[in-house]
Amino acid sequence: MKDLMNLMKQAKEMQSKMQSMQDELAELTAEGVSGAGLVKVTLTGKGQMASVEIDPSLMKEGEQDILEDLIVAAHNDAKQKVEEETARKTQELTAGMPLPPGMKLPF
Repeated sequence: MKDLMNLMKQAKEMQSKMQSMQDELAELTAEGVSGAGLVKVTLTGKGQMASVEIDPSLMKEGEQDILEDLIVAAHNDAKQKVEEETARKTQELTAGMPLPPGMKLPF
């Protein structure tokens, strides 16, 4: 019975820490860059695009395909950075907890 109470206490603490981490990640921003800095995309911690910067030198007729590819690449770069930070914070949060193999947080 004592183990069950201890487990419930740990679960409650984990829930509180997860909420805190989610709040922190919501305020995170990550900038993705492509084309040697000619295109920059900023994403929030929730994966929403906050801004796009495009160097005027890319605004040439007939080069639309290149610009589109650079925007996608910058977005993917920013997304990867958000995912890495989320994984890092999750690992910090769960350090020392006996989680089953393969269990991923946040759910």
